Amino acid sequence: MDFKKTILWVVFSMSGLMLYNNWQVHEGRPSLFGGTQTTPPAVVDKATPNNKLDVPTQISGTPALAAAPVVGGGAIEGAEKTMLQNDVLVLEISASGANIVDAKLLKSLTAENKPVELFQYTPTHKYFARSGLISFNNNDLPNHTSNFKLIQSGKDGSGRPFAVFASERSGVKLEKTFVLNPGSYVVDVGHRVTQTTNNPNPLVLYTEIVRDASQEQKIGPFDGAFSASTFTGPAAYTDKEKFNKLEFTAIDKNKITIPTQMGAGDSAWIAMVQHYFASAWIPGDKVARDIYVGKIDNNLYRIGMQIPLGVVASGTTVVEKAKLFVGPQEERLLETIAPGFELLKDYGYLTILAKPIFWLLDNIHSYVGNWGWSIILLTILIKLVFFPLSAASYKSMARMKEVQPRLAAMKEQYKGEPQKLNQAMMEMYRKEKINPLGGCLPVLIQIPVFIALYWVLLSSVEMRGAPWILWIHDLSVPDPNYILPIMMAASMFIQTKLNPTPPDPIQAKVMMYMPIIFSVMFFFFPAGLVLYWVVNNLLSIAQQWKINQMCGKKPAK
Repeated sequence: MDFKKTILWVVFSMSGLMLYNNWQVHEGRPSLFGGTQTTPPAVVDKATPNNKLDVPTQISGTPALAAAPVVGGGAIEGAEKTMLQNDVLVLEISASGANIVDAKLLKSLTAENKPVELFQYTPTHKYFARSGLISFNNNDLPNHTSNFKLIQSGKDGSGRPFAVFASERSGVKLEKTFVLNPGSYVVDVGHRVTQTTNNPNPLVLYTEIVRDASQEQKIGPFDGAFSASTFTGPAAYTDKEKFNKLEFTAIDKNKITIPTQMGAGDSAWIAMVQHYFASAWIPGDKVARDIYVGKIDNNLYRIGMQIPLGVVASGTTVVEKAKLFVGPQEERLLETIAPGFELLKDYGYLTILAKPIFWLLDNIHSYVGNWGWSIILLTILIKLVFFPLSAASYKSMARMKEVQPRLAAMKEQYKGEPQKLNQAMMEMYRKEKINPLGGCLPVLIQIPVFIALYWVLLSSVEMRGAPWILWIHDLSVPDPNYILPIMMAASMFIQTKLNPTPPDPIQAKVMMYMPIIFSVMFFFFPAGLVLYWVVNNLLSIAQQWKINQMCGKKPAK
């Protein structure tokens, strides 16, 4: 049996199957590997008969969960909005609950050259941040449904835009302060709680992010073409459990495990993640807190964190500070915000390989200044690292090509006698010092690196809107003129000609049609990824042609 061609056949078949599956998911069809990609129902908010929270029977133990938003009658839609803006972020804060219901990212533009709108509160899409107070035996406290008044706004002594909102109920006053820093996607949020009643109860501050399960809005005809392959949903981080992604479907089935009751000093944060962008609540240091997640309405989910404030004595005030991140998943930016925060950028199962690859790519870009040329230089470096393996593979294929006539003669001689044929082939391989697996094993070793690079190029918002040359204006979307996929098909065809022709006619036809199949699949891939494959193929052709020459065999025309 010719093991080399069998393994090659398996590799090409699996690669083609994976590409076809990605295309199926992109078109909204069911995945070939289980599960279905369905269009989530429109968000429907149910009006509730009052404006109170569903208060649990206890605060310790299971987290005390805040209620779903009261939006019946247009409570949020009709409420007055206050705008807060710096040079990268525009926020809209609703007087109903003092919730952040809209966030525009000024440096991340859509295909229509408009800022990406990450937070939204519309009839078809809801994604926003909120906070409030709850207490044992008192469900009438300032919360995310209360009416807040804007009591102060402008710029502080450092020139930072800020706004302060206040609401008082049942003798408890809650002031929310929002401050934007120059050039930052992190909002400083302060919760100032003042107690005036003579019979205070223990108070708990909660901060939540609420989102429907719909995929992120596409910003162009091809943007996020394979974003279904990236994670969208809640996530949580703790020192003990590290980073956990919580699928919407798992929440529906109540099949999730989340860490609760972090001690003082433990790092923890909660987030909502989607392709390229994320939002997250990051509490102040050295405070105990609980994390919770759940479904609060039809196609409406939340992840939250509770911080016990204890009993606030009458006439006293406590202040709890937190940070709210609303922005792109830029790796260098994320690393500066909180422990483990860079994990928001999802590289899949090959993070251990993908992170150093991105680090190398990012450092190349710091010198080159163009992501397209950075990808080309990275491809050359990866090719150099694997040069010994590739050389061994191509030498093996060159030797296999030389003995093809002898193999054909053997198959004719031992026709109908497979056992004798295998013995004769193994004897010839031994005498000629040919390893039939020599051409495949180096390729198999490199596959994890290729997949890791795929995730780097797919997940990196740094590529979004990044031009290369001429017609390539955005490396994160497919080539608009299909030039790179055509070049890739041509390079694969040349590689096929340089390789030994499979003696099996069916395998030979498959190898001939494979470049066409791959090029069609790559029509839907980001241009940056196709650029990598084109450059890698061109380098492989040059290396293989040279080795064929060195082996004394000219490449086939």
